[in-house]
Amino acid sequence: MATKTAEGAGSETGAQHDETVAETAVTEEARAPEQRESGEEAAAEPRRASGVGQGAGAVVSAALGLVSLNGGWVGTVASARAQLMGQLKTSSQAGVAQQIKAVYGDAWHATALWAGLFAVAALVVGVAVLARPAFGAPGRPQAPWIKSVAWGGVALGVVGLLLAALKYSDALLGLPSAG
Repeated sequence: MATKTAEGAGSETGAQHDETVAETAVTEEARAPEQRESGEEAAAEPRRASGVGQGAGAVVSAALGLVSLNGGWVGTVASARAQLMGQLKTSSQAGVAQQIKAVYGDAWHATALWAGLFAVAALVVGVAVLARPAFGAPGRPQAPWIKSVAWGGVALGVVGLLLAALKYSDALLGLPSAG
């Protein structure tokens, strides 16, 4: 009989243990998700990117596209330098056509060249931002505003590159003829 009581007491203890385990499991499931995450669970989930880098890239693309349209400070400095070099290289006995080309044509081409470089940079950055989700986390969509701004940067880059090519080739506002 003593054995039965020991076995009976052991089974009661086992039943109490099972109830305690069940209550603990229910309590953990009922907790809020932020309270439920333990160190192991948080380490098991991969950290999600916030998209800040992609957003910054999209804004940079749009800004470079705008700079390509107006030439920017670098284009202005390059133009002024080319104009000064043209004035120094041409002598007073040079013909009018040669003076116009050296003083104004080279400056115009320098501005167009720098605008084209900014346009290409806008295109590269914009396309990289748009292509980034294909190489990143496949289940994470890109924010719509990032796509919109990146497409705007690409569009501005295309327009800036087209205008730069037209300016450089003298198809748009070419130099006046001297004769």
